[in-house]
Amino acid sequence: MVERFKELGTITFSLVLFTALWELSVWLFSISEFLLPAPSKVAATLVLKIVPLLEHCLVTFRETVYGFLMGLVLGVISAVMIVYSRLLQNLLYPLILVAQIVPKVAIAPLLLVWVGYGEISKVLIAFLVSWFPIIVTTVQGMRMVQPEMLDLVKSLQASDWQIFTKVRLPNALPHFFGGLKIAITLAVIGAIIGEFVGGNTGLGYLVMVANYEVNTPLMFAALIVLSVLGLVLYGVLVVLELWLIPWSIGEEEQPSGFGM
Repeated sequence: MVERFKELGTITFSLVLFTALWELSVWLFSISEFLLPAPSKVAATLVLKIVPLLEHCLVTFRETVYGFLMGLVLGVISAVMIVYSRLLQNLLYPLILVAQIVPKVAIAPLLLVWVGYGEISKVLIAFLVSWFPIIVTTVQGMRMVQPEMLDLVKSLQASDWQIFTKVRLPNALPHFFGGLKIAITLAVIGAIIGEFVGGNTGLGYLVMVANYEVNTPLMFAALIVLSVLGLVLYGVLVVLELWLIPWSIGEEEQPSGFGM
């Protein structure tokens, strides 16, 4: 616990120091506001525009969470199908790889044409960028089961369902949550990409408007709110991981064999 507080104190100190150096640099070098606003100016804009910022943040939050949940459900289903069927693996994996390789900025205009400029297109982009890490990490976790363990449970006449729920699924949980933490950050990026390309609400849209108006303080304020949103969503998954699989966190924190 003491180490945790030390880490938190170090992070807080570094943020405060960075902000102070930023403010001092703007003042010493007389940097124009449209190039780099001082933190005090960004904070003032954040306070003055807090209501519209929160309104746009709510839109981005919905798009991110809905896309992430779609990626979660379809990603887990796809992973199970790939693990248990060689035929489905050969059919699905190439399609999944192609969907991941194609730049989402290139797909976004097509989605806008197909489903319109509403939130659905942004949700679909968030889904497309978030489901790949869930599939890959879940498949990896389910397959990284010791052959001896599988032989043991099979010798005890365990059914396929019992092997899945008692062996493969628990073994996959640490990898699964690693994929979820990657996916939630990518889902935020996907929602922002959609808002950049064809949005009229959301933090991405607000950043674009601030850019057109050369309102750099508003742009920085929107980016701060966006960063906080991403950190909160990531933190929720970390807390959920601590609650569901605390043994995994304990293993990660054990000292390595290299004495580090």
